[in-house]
Amino acid sequence: VLWDRVTLTCQGSGTAGATTWYKDGQRWGQEGPDNFLVNENGTYTCDRPGTGLSPPVRVSYGPLVLQVPARVLLEGDTVTLRCRY
Repeated sequence: VLWDRVTLTCQGSGTAGATTWYKDGQRWGQEGPDNFLVNENGTYTCDRPGTGLSPPVRVSYGPLVLQVPARVLLEGDTVTLRCRY
């Protein structure tokens, strides 16, 4: 599986380096760095003393489909493209 590099960073008040990371609701590794390189699918959150639990961030690797309008396009037309997982 080829991944783009994804780094999560936990910001906020509290002690730097005292970040606790969670993956899919379970504690992920030891208390430690404020950022790390993600290499697995999952939903990640972080917790820092004085700041609390972050909103969840979902990271996934999978097939993406680029959707285009189902109509004839002419040069100069404005088109909205959608990326579907």
